[in-house]
Amino acid sequence: MPIKKAVPRRARWKGPLETLGMHALTVAGIVGIGTLCLLLVASIGVYTYFVSTLPSPDRLEGRSEAQSTKIMDRNGELLYEVFDANSGGRRTVVPITEIPAVLKAATIATEDPSFYSNPGVDIRGILRAIYYNVRYGIPVGGSTITQQLVKKTLLTPEQTITRKIYEAFLAIEVTREYPKDKILEMYLNTIYYGNMAYGIEAASQTYFNKHAKDLTLAEASLLAGLPKAPATFDPCTDPSAALGRQRVVLNLMADANYISSGQVDATAAETAQEIKSDTFSQRCRQGVGIKAPHFVTFVRELLEEQYGPEVVYAGGLNVTTTLDMKMQKVAEEEAQKQIAALKAQHVTNAALVAIDPKTGQILAMLGSADFFDKKIDGQVNVALQLRQPGSSIKPINYVAAFEKGWSPATVLADVTTHFPIQGHPDYVPHNYDMREHGLVPVRTALASSFNIPAVKTLQYVTVPTMIDMAKRFGITTFKDPKNYGLALTLGGGDVELLELTSAYAVFPNQGIRMAPIPFLKITDSTGRVLYDARSQKGTQVVDPRYAYQIVSILSDVSARAPGFGTGAALRLSRPAFAKTGTTDDWRDNWTLGGTPDLVTGVWVGNSDNTPMEHSSGITGAAPLWHNFMERVTAGTPVHDFVEPPGMQWVEVCNESGLLPTDLCPPDHRHKDIFLTERVPTQPDNVWQKIRIDKTNNLVAVGNCPPDTVEEKVFAVYPPEARQYAIDHNIPQPPTDPSPNCPNPVEPAPPGPTPGGINPSLGISTPGEGSTVNGTVTIRGTVQMPDFDHYTIQIGFGGDPQDWIQLVNAPNSIQNSTLATWDTTRFPDGSYTIRVAMYDHSGKNVAGRVHVTIANTPAPTARPTATPTRTSTPVPTLPRPSATATLRRPTNTPVPPTKPPPTATQKPPAATPKPHISTPTPWGHAGSPTAARDATTPSTSTPTATAPSTSTPTRTATTPSTSTPTRTATARATTQTVMEASTATASPVVTTTSTATFTSTATRTATPRQ
Repeated sequence: MPIKKAVPRRARWKGPLETLGMHALTVAGIVGIGTLCLLLVASIGVYTYFVSTLPSPDRLEGRSEAQSTKIMDRNGELLYEVFDANSGGRRTVVPITEIPAVLKAATIATEDPSFYSNPGVDIRGILRAIYYNVRYGIPVGGSTITQQLVKKTLLTPEQTITRKIYEAFLAIEVTREYPKDKILEMYLNTIYYGNMAYGIEAASQTYFNKHAKDLTLAEASLLAGLPKAPATFDPCTDPSAALGRQRVVLNLMADANYISSGQVDATAAETAQEIKSDTFSQRCRQGVGIKAPHFVTFVRELLEEQYGPEVVYAGGLNVTTTLDMKMQKVAEEEAQKQIAALKAQHVTNAALVAIDPKTGQILAMLGSADFFDKKIDGQVNVALQLRQPGSSIKPINYVAAFEKGWSPATVLADVTTHFPIQGHPDYVPHNYDMREHGLVPVRTALASSFNIPAVKTLQYVTVPTMIDMAKRFGITTFKDPKNYGLALTLGGGDVELLELTSAYAVFPNQGIRMAPIPFLKITDSTGRVLYDARSQKGTQVVDPRYAYQIVSILSDVSARAPGFGTGAALRLSRPAFAKTGTTDDWRDNWTLGGTPDLVTGVWVGNSDNTPMEHSSGITGAAPLWHNFMERVTAGTPVHDFVEPPGMQWVEVCNESGLLPTDLCPPDHRHKDIFLTERVPTQPDNVWQKIRIDKTNNLVAVGNCPPDTVEEKVFAVYPPEARQYAIDHNIPQPPTDPSPNCPNPVEPAPPGPTPGGINPSLGISTPGEGSTVNGTVTIRGTVQMPDFDHYTIQIGFGGDPQDWIQLVNAPNSIQNSTLATWDTTRFPDGSYTIRVAMYDHSGKNVAGRVHVTIANTPAPTARPTATPTRTSTPVPTLPRPSATATLRRPTNTPVPPTKPPPTATQKPPAATPKPHISTPTPWGHAGSPTAARDATTPSTSTPTATAPSTSTPTRTATTPSTSTPTRTATARATTQTVMEASTATASPVVTTTSTATFTSTATRTATPRQ
């Protein structure tokens, strides 16, 4: 009798509960087993149901023929036909014994590593595909080879859960019925490899002119990567993509131990040499019957992405594209002509995109000058490549400024400016012609593509705002604003020609963006409509009035004249707008623009990024743009750009962009277009009437003797542009008060001044602007407290830097002879007489008078005495407070949150009366002088150009504000002035804008027009 184990008292006390628990556990087990049985039965039932509705695996070898996909232009002209296995594509069935092991290994490693062991589906393969895609970004398929076979041969292509279930179950059934080698044989004889080659034998013949059984590792690994996306990885159209895909295949083969890791690089190098050969290119040329190849490739990739390769190559799609083949042929012809014309400038390639701005439809796409030319990488579609746009990006910057309150009349100072960048050297942009242009309105600055005003505009707009505006216009290539600086407005960020052309299409389309589209209509083999372009809708990305202001500027021939002249390259026989771009290293030429009905973008350069020989946007890309536009628009209706409501044309003064006063000369005015609510209301404040002391040409403030005072009209330039005006003989008023005019505001001090003498300086004869000859008596007054001595000096020209001293005398003089001057020893011409007086501490006061020597007979040569170079002293005497009455020009009004840079405009060439050519608004007649080509050097440059011996000092700014600084050269003005500084200091003129920036310019070189 077995011995029972003793049970503790407490356990025996709970015996009934234990018994109940055991019973419950038993019942649960029975229920669980029953449930599993039911699930198993249900699963078998579901599987049986699906299998009963599946097509028979026997149909694999007797399936019906597929249909080809036809890609046509908008008028029905066939561009390319994508054949399937049974409707004209190359296909030769070969047994598995004639398929080399290396090709089978490459295919299995890439598509289905567990092919020989899985039952037709592979859960691990799906997880493996997810792993490679997430961790390495490698596109590895999750379907088995068997699933792909049944999907391409026995099932419909729609992407639904039901179809995926059918696919999995059918793959299991096919695996049960056919040996693995037979499945692999059918797969390799069915799959599409691109260029009308179906099956591995056709692919071997098409690409390598050999039988499949003779394929090498290099050839087999290249072909094994093509079925994933035949258009994307086509070695005939994109060798780089094909080589990249092959390397993925080789790495997967190495991972599966089919090859060693050392074979990967060697095999890849062998393939690269093969597909870049002329022989391979010739095979591609013969095997591809295609029109507009870059556009067709672009379309095929989009179709594959949208519908999958199996639908594109076997689904019988009818694709009507937006392309106009007549336009495309014109683009091809004109590109070849222009490249031939630019051969001497080392220009080998061109690209062109034409878009209907109202619909966004792509009417022409030329990716290179010759698709089949290997020497220029012709297979690369440059229309979709990243390139630097140069100044062609500027309209995006300026339209952002308009949105913040500027107008085409807003004035900027086009003078050399330093933009500090924390931790880096100053950014100092320069214009295309390496010249300054003084005070210029935005209209002239943009139309003539001046760089310095564009950088000042971006500083006002800010880099993030410009990038945001670019995104609104459809430019997606500008990423983190921290990666860009002020050079962004000059082309410091990469763009695609297609996106930039689409962005330009917004301007004539009333600010509405239509996304670029290549399709009009897509139907399947039954005629069912899959896509219709009539569903395309636009987005209002900017106020139509701002868009029209840009069009107004870029269609203004007169405003363009200072930078480009009035040549025909940017002008059409109908209303048109245009903008060029050239990178600073001559690597990219651009021209974009068009009419209300057609916008075209052109790029010219070299695919390998080598520089051209001084080919610019106006000489390289513009002729191609012009000739294409003229040919394709010939015979079509002429339309003008429509001015939106809520705008007004108003006459403004050139130098300020404000309402002209009586002082603003008639030839310094122009009409410009404003938003109605932003029409200027302030009067011009640049042209001012200033009282001058005739005896010394200083400001007459206070109680000057009436007979010594005259009123003169000046265009008072802002401080940052004053030196420019002086350098270009644009008279500027003196900045200091005359000592001859006591200030009535300040009470006279009790008792006499020190020494009982008030300071007084001036030359009474000869007078300002007089003509002299022979021996001239220089008369005037020099007296001041603690007087020490005075000097009389003569300098050649209106702004001398070298002086010949006539007198250095120790006694003060009142209205008497200061010196005598024998002018016969000097050549005829303009001269400056400078008088300066000093006290014992070195303080000084100086003034100037300008005269012209005209001797008869001819004057003798200039004196043989060596001129002595003297620094220009300036006084430390206190200035009367009345100098504040001299008004400085102000900016065109902008929103109060952030004032714009100092408003300025382009100055004229030197004349006795300052003159500025009037830029003519689009659609309005203008001054004849406005059409002058500003590339002609000015004849008004001052003769004396030697710099001062004193070193100019640039005002330092703190890194936190990073404000631009204008540094003026220490030079004397062309008027008689009191030079206000100490004898040991150099005068400095600086201005500081309130706008700040902190981003770092990624490219400090200044791109060109």
